Amino acid sequence: MFYETALNNHGLALDPFKAIVMPRPIGWISTVSADGQANLAPYSFFNAFSDNPYYVAFGSGGYKDTLSNIEATKEFAVNLATYDLREAMNASSTSDRGDEFDMAGLEKARCNLIKPPRVAASPACLECRHFQTVALPANDGTVNDWLVIGRVVGIHIDDRFIEEGRVNSAAMKPILRMGYSEYATVDSVWRMRRPG
Repeated sequence: MFYETALNNHGLALDPFKAIVMPRPIGWISTVSADGQANLAPYSFFNAFSDNPYYVAFGSGGYKDTLSNIEATKEFAVNLATYDLREAMNASSTSDRGDEFDMAGLEKARCNLIKPPRVAASPACLECRHFQTVALPANDGTVNDWLVIGRVVGIHIDDRFIEEGRVNSAAMKPILRMGYSEYATVDSVWRMRRPG
């Protein structure tokens, strides 16, 4: 099978793109508006792109509250979405206006270097300062998607998951987005060293 993405003529019931580019970590982004209203939303187009210094980025389909808040305050936090927090993460994806922390029954915790709160129950959080927002034009030139890049300035890790000088990522049980409405859970890891 081959199809041209501009035509999207794959003939399948659902677009297969996200089922191919997977698994994707979930950027569970917390922000505050200029007037102090907290916001929390999951983004499945998310990843890390540099390690000296650390940069992360997420894609926003539509100009949502998260993007508006980041543009206004220049700060955001990325909370690790885990299996234990899956229902709260899903609840925070609501399009209803208001404080998604409250809607999802989540306790807030203070960040050290930025104003947005973090998810207290999440085992890890990245405090970020906005670096750049890139408009991603559609085939017709209109823009309804954006890539938001942040520089990580602080990291929280729950000490329970640090073992023998390493973060036990599998013990955190991070959840990943697959295609369609499917998710996966990381609960085992294996090592393979690069040659040379």
